[in-house]
Amino acid sequence: MLNPVEPRTSRRTTLLSRPAAGTLVAILAALVLAADQFSKHLALTNLPYQEPVEVWGQFLQLYLTRNPGAAFSFGEEVTWVFTLVLAAAAVTIVVLAVTRVRSRTWAIVLGLLLGGILGNLTDRLLRDPGFLVGHVVDFINTPWMWLGMNPAIYNVADMFIVTMMIGVALLVLRGRRLDGSREGDDAPAEDADVSASAEPARESRDDD
Repeated sequence: MLNPVEPRTSRRTTLLSRPAAGTLVAILAALVLAADQFSKHLALTNLPYQEPVEVWGQFLQLYLTRNPGAAFSFGEEVTWVFTLVLAAAAVTIVVLAVTRVRSRTWAIVLGLLLGGILGNLTDRLLRDPGFLVGHVVDFINTPWMWLGMNPAIYNVADMFIVTMMIGVALLVLRGRRLDGSREGDDAPAEDADVSASAEPARESRDDD
């Protein structure tokens, strides 16, 4: 008796239609953007500038500052470059969300990443000292996380950017494609087709 060949989609993750994937990316990005900007508003309204406010000793502090560089205050001399990089990354994610993403996992990761990117991009475009060179509002300080010459002072957007970039790396390493398939899906399917076509020939020889 022939064993039915499993469809190639059997090894895929949960699939969404392209409109649904794009909508999920947009909703998550909007939520992260709103959370980031609201938290920055609260920090600017309630925290003293560049004075530590202890939340949990030396483990977690609030420390309001403005960052002209990248995440964790790197590259302060080339603010406009980071603005262009953020804009390019945001456009790339939007294009992928509209044209290629069907995996729910990828949609979630890219949506949260896009929200983080838009959070800092909004600061670059709209905050002082001016368009493209605005300083990002940072206010979360973890003194134990010392990064070379710079203390680890960041914001909500930075947290989503860093964690979701790790998520992207893990998905790529695991062979998860944007459309929900995995690397190697095609080869097993072809092998299964060959095995299925060879099965009747073996049965014919057995009957003889």
